[in-house]
Amino acid sequence: MKTPYIILLLLTTLLLGACREDVYVVPADFTQVCPPSSADDPVTTMYLINEGNMGSNKASIDMLDYHTGVYWRNLYATRNPSVVKELGDVANDAKIYGSRLYVTINCSHKVEVMDAHTLRRIGQIDIPNCRYLAFHDGHAYVSSYVSTIIGDADAPLGEVCEVDTATLTITRRVSVGYQPEEMAILDGRLYVANSGGYRPPKYDNTVSVIDLETMTRERDIEVDINLFRLRADSHGTLWVTSRGDHKSRPGSLYRLEQLSPQAPMQVTDRYDIPVSDMAFRGDSLIYIASQWNDISATSSAAYGIISTSTGRIIANDLGNPAVTAAIVHPYCIAVHPYTGDIYLTDARNYVSSGTLYCLDPYGNLRWRTLTGDIPAAIAFLYH
Repeated sequence: MKTPYIILLLLTTLLLGACREDVYVVPADFTQVCPPSSADDPVTTMYLINEGNMGSNKASIDMLDYHTGVYWRNLYATRNPSVVKELGDVANDAKIYGSRLYVTINCSHKVEVMDAHTLRRIGQIDIPNCRYLAFHDGHAYVSSYVSTIIGDADAPLGEVCEVDTATLTITRRVSVGYQPEEMAILDGRLYVANSGGYRPPKYDNTVSVIDLETMTRERDIEVDINLFRLRADSHGTLWVTSRGDHKSRPGSLYRLEQLSPQAPMQVTDRYDIPVSDMAFRGDSLIYIASQWNDISATSSAAYGIISTSTGRIIANDLGNPAVTAAIVHPYCIAVHPYTGDIYLTDARNYVSSGTLYCLDPYGNLRWRTLTGDIPAAIAFLYH
């Protein structure tokens, strides 16, 4: 039905790839994975960011075009043939703000900025060891390990950089804990999960609270060691994960709330679940619990659903355990904002192509397809 359109896109891709001299560009390829979306679906595109192995310079971007149901792999290089090193080394996070797609490229020490509709490069923001993104009132907030030496046990405190999204310039900075990871914004405050991941066994165990008006650090909330994910739900509650020490201390999930309008945010619940990624669907938190143990050299994986309104665990699977049983190393989870479909990625062996699974809201498999190496983050583009 869409054959002429697909042929035209393929020819365009090949022509763009031919524009770069002396550097081989791996051409994008495509697969029809699903029917075109309905006319009332406000989501036009899904971007999947693939980390690529550290030192391999293989970070890449895949795209699902909902208008056609076509899944494209490795689009950045062909849309940007003059960028010699392509996307860069290890893509950590991706978010869309306004009409732009922002991707943190950790080991290349930059935030790559693209047009969200065309994937054409607009520019970059140089931030050492940048990790995750948050946006508020015309500004991007980027967590940074600061040290450019990967694994530096003597690295200084981390920081958050404020970036003017109009000019792509850094306007303010604030010091936070060691090796900061994900962030969330609530009521004019930025909450930052600090890991201390370069300092075992002296991990950090705090969430830093930043007043965005003054860009000052108000206080730290003690939670648990080696914090990682940090998300805010529709009730104004924060959900924070600890990765533990990968040995005798397993990971956990924490719930942080304000018990009264004037009270500070504090820990109210702890779940003995090593949540590695999570996504919200209405009043449900849907999670992956994947954990590696250094002592046994084994990994475990589980899935479940928690009610964000009551805090109760309401399911220990996603509806069809037979589907998730096929996933080797679950890595990323996202929920389609309109259909409620669940997207799960499988990093498989971490050195070659991963897999993207699309499940219906009841956990049944709709389709699956190959991705780039280590599929790590998903962002949705609206009309």
